[in-house]
Amino acid sequence: MSTAHTMHNAHHAIDAIAIVGPTASGKTAAALALAQALQAQGGAEIISVDSALVYRGMDIGTAKPDREELAAVPHHLIDILDPLQSYSAAEFVKDATRLIADIRSRGKTSLLVGGTMLYLKALLEGLNDIPAANTQVRADIQQQAQSLGWPAMHALLAQVDPTTAARLAPGDSQRIGRALEVWTATGQTLSSFHQSAKTAAPHWHIPVISLEPTDRAWLHQRIAQRFDQMMDAGFMDEVRRLRERGDLHPDLPSMRCVGYRQAWEGLEAGWPEAEIRERGIFATRQLAKRQITWLRSMPGRTVVQADGTNNPTDQVTALAKALLPG
Repeated sequence: MSTAHTMHNAHHAIDAIAIVGPTASGKTAAALALAQALQAQGGAEIISVDSALVYRGMDIGTAKPDREELAAVPHHLIDILDPLQSYSAAEFVKDATRLIADIRSRGKTSLLVGGTMLYLKALLEGLNDIPAANTQVRADIQQQAQSLGWPAMHALLAQVDPTTAARLAPGDSQRIGRALEVWTATGQTLSSFHQSAKTAAPHWHIPVISLEPTDRAWLHQRIAQRFDQMMDAGFMDEVRRLRERGDLHPDLPSMRCVGYRQAWEGLEAGWPEAEIRERGIFATRQLAKRQITWLRSMPGRTVVQADGTNNPTDQVTALAKALLPG
């Protein structure tokens, strides 16, 4: 957890710097400040590591960088898809690999910024030949889930693949279903596929700087504050517009994003806004908890205290600048 592990390779050319952390930990602010500070060292560009920011028309609920922020520093992998489409970790790896090379060729530093830990892990550790979807097995699992419910399916997954189950929410039907499908079709766990991928991983040199709060209450307060800001900025109208399109449905990956899912369900069921807010905040806290679990499984990361008295943005900048030549 110390800085030593990450810093001892500082004299090697680095491929990129990753700035990660749970939702609402201050990643965007830290990355923008760092990008400005690196102007003197050739400049930097931001590659978003966020499965929600890829979608157009989903701006408020994803806390997407605003126009000024996007204009201040070149950003990539934001607004690249319609909410009807899906985006996988494999596609992220392909896109990020291409972008890192492109940004380096222009003499700049790539900053990988975001909280979709699956994407970062896939980039750092390699992806492996997980079998393609098996429609019959999938249908059987869906049928089973209809009678038992997804929390029961999650418990089932915990028996056969505790590693994968630990990082999934009991209601994450899409990923629980996929993990059970892989297990049923191959007799191997999804986590074992992720393990064997490591052997084929590219040899990136990407130091990971992680903004992590020591006080959970601090993060919870930030999450609630941000959710209220989103509500004030017109989040419910954004979701209404998406629903009015008529071609989107709640099972799409885009509509399963935290906040959107609760708002969609609430509009459908006629919940008062206070209940949508409460459920949205709760779901965001659960997401943050899973992100922290992922982060703790990355031993080589350098931790910056997000809620510390020392300005975390300054710390991120100092750490990153020390990694770069000149």
